[in-house]
Amino acid sequence: MSTAAPVRSAAAARTGLMITAIALLAILSVISLAVGSKTVPPGEVLQALLDRPAARLASPQAEAIVWGVRVPRTVCAVLVGLALGLAGALMQGLTRNPLADPGLLGVSAGASLAIVVAVAALGVTAASGYVWFALAGSFAGAVAVQVLGSLGQGGATPVKIALAGIALTFLLGSCTSAIVLRQPEALDRFRFWSAGSLTGADPALLWRMAPFLAVGVALAMTAGPALNSLALGEDTAIALGRRVGAIRFQAVLAVTLLAGTAVAIAGPIVFIGLVVPHVARLVTGPDHRWLLPATALLAPCLLLFADIVGRVIARPEEVQAGIVVAFIGGPFFIALVRRHRAVEL
Repeated sequence: MSTAAPVRSAAAARTGLMITAIALLAILSVISLAVGSKTVPPGEVLQALLDRPAARLASPQAEAIVWGVRVPRTVCAVLVGLALGLAGALMQGLTRNPLADPGLLGVSAGASLAIVVAVAALGVTAASGYVWFALAGSFAGAVAVQVLGSLGQGGATPVKIALAGIALTFLLGSCTSAIVLRQPEALDRFRFWSAGSLTGADPALLWRMAPFLAVGVALAMTAGPALNSLALGEDTAIALGRRVGAIRFQAVLAVTLLAGTAVAIAGPIVFIGLVVPHVARLVTGPDHRWLLPATALLAPCLLLFADIVGRVIARPEEVQAGIVVAFIGGPFFIALVRRHRAVEL
């Protein structure tokens, strides 16, 4: 029987997923611009986006809400979701660990601790200043988990790396809590940021962080074919002409840039990088050439959805997007751990 039909079917399913993800992202972005503590009619949203001067005259309050608050917040959700989703997909492919996620393997915790140290000890208050600390902390966390997970007999395994990441995350989290409890000024800045909040997104900050994200995305997308080879085993990858050390360095550098910058912008949001790659993999399969772009589109959808839900469930107050994502990702993580076959991947 010819294999052409299944191949065409798989390609059609992947293409359909990409189109659906783009449409869903566009719809959620529009909803994000319209929904909040004050609902702005869709017509006024479109007028503010398409003809800002006229909107300022016709409905100055709506124009101020859309451009001053919700456009930066929506862009922030898209960028942070994309960064965390790609970082999670890279970590899962690099370690062959289905439980890998920047928030679970010490990357986000390392960035958080570094930022708190910068704020409390050095007086750094601007995100453009402590982003360097976030990048250094995320890189140190990623390396530490790899080292701890490689100790003992058998070297690194998915379960050992997951346990090492969870232990390191709690350890770094305890150090972070100890610092902020002794430094009231650090506690004030850390309190809402630590919950993973998109509130008060600064357009100038997003522009300054964009180059880091752009480099991280480029490194991630170009690593797809190499990760496919590495998934076959290191010996096979070497036989195919791949330089395993270079692959690992490129992936770790991409994760550092993506996760570190995302944490600096919005705080340590967990589970985005865990949940979304698994959802995308249901359609794309293990091929990272499709998995990475699909994750880059679906991850912002999840964060936008969580942010929208957080705005409406406790009006006129808000629930931080990171808390909503945790409610979604927690049960998913438990179900994944219970699947023995997935843990032993």
